[in-house]
Amino acid sequence: MSPWQSLVGLRQPWKRSHALVLLPIALIVLITAVDLSIPEYIYLEPALVIAPALTPSFAGPRTTGLIGALAVAANVIISYLFGDLGSLNRIVQIVTLTVLSVTVVVYSALRDRGRAQLAQVRSVAEAAQRVLLWPLPEQIGPLKVASLYLAAEDEAQIGGDLYAVAHTDDAVRILIGDVRGKGLSAIGEAAVLLGAFREGAHRHASLPELAATVEQSVTRYLADSEPLEEAGERFATALLVEIPDADLVTRMTTCGHPPPLLISTGHSVTVPSLHPAPPMGVGRTGPGDHSLDVFSFEPGDTLLLYTDGVIEARDTHGRFYPLAERVAQWPQAGPESLLHHIRRDLLAHSGGRLDDDAALVALRRTPPTHRG
Repeated sequence: MSPWQSLVGLRQPWKRSHALVLLPIALIVLITAVDLSIPEYIYLEPALVIAPALTPSFAGPRTTGLIGALAVAANVIISYLFGDLGSLNRIVQIVTLTVLSVTVVVYSALRDRGRAQLAQVRSVAEAAQRVLLWPLPEQIGPLKVASLYLAAEDEAQIGGDLYAVAHTDDAVRILIGDVRGKGLSAIGEAAVLLGAFREGAHRHASLPELAATVEQSVTRYLADSEPLEEAGERFATALLVEIPDADLVTRMTTCGHPPPLLISTGHSVTVPSLHPAPPMGVGRTGPGDHSLDVFSFEPGDTLLLYTDGVIEARDTHGRFYPLAERVAQWPQAGPESLLHHIRRDLLAHSGGRLDDDAALVALRRTPPTHRG
């Protein structure tokens, strides 16, 4: 975008807001003119309150106060021209309009203050998201990648759901997880889990060893920070996937996390078999407590990882979102297009709002590149 286009873009809202200010001013002028032209026993002055009441919908407290002052001034002028400015009826009208105008100005100021605070919270959430959930590359190793995060809380863009990828010497390792809770309160545990994975993904030869190391970090964090009244109630689920660059056998290990969906080139949607370990933080486990499950991930196939916020989303009748059934409708969609379909369909199913954070990662294995 050119500097001139940016300048024009900034001027457009300014022009619209200033043009809208003419509406309450026109109302004041119109009501004043009509009131002065009709018989004295017909009172239109109370209608002047419409102008300051309308202004906060497009302007701030200062402009609202100005419109309120103009409305009060118009009421005073009308009373003066009719020669009954000192009558009790006129005084009550003017005082009432003044009080209502001040009330509208106070409301406008409080609304703007609330908007500013919400914008600040969202700014903090965006910064936290950039620090914790690093953007996933569109291509890593033999995989095309797309990700989607939907936060349940309006003021947050990140919460207890998480994902990360790491490319080792000969494979891509992916983590998707879900810590108990949602929104900003779950960020601490999510940060520990992500940090442990990013560090351990390059150090451990097997997924069970990696899972055990990540769980040790989560357990230590909970031991140091978990409140006594929540002892034993905070935990995290996680799914670790290893996709070799050359081998078509993909490996998984899970700690209480839902299994992925495998969308094959034959348009079928299957759920790879898993032997889950308990969620992280529930009890101490070692590498021997984590099973390693394998399945074939062929070129052209898509692997969809997700958190339980997706499959536990309910419609107005209390029915869960049928992810596998819906995904089968878009077998040819690439990772980015697939998540776009799911996002739109999921929000339509849940009425536009989720009760829990939701995260998805779509991975498509590309055909091998042959070099001559």
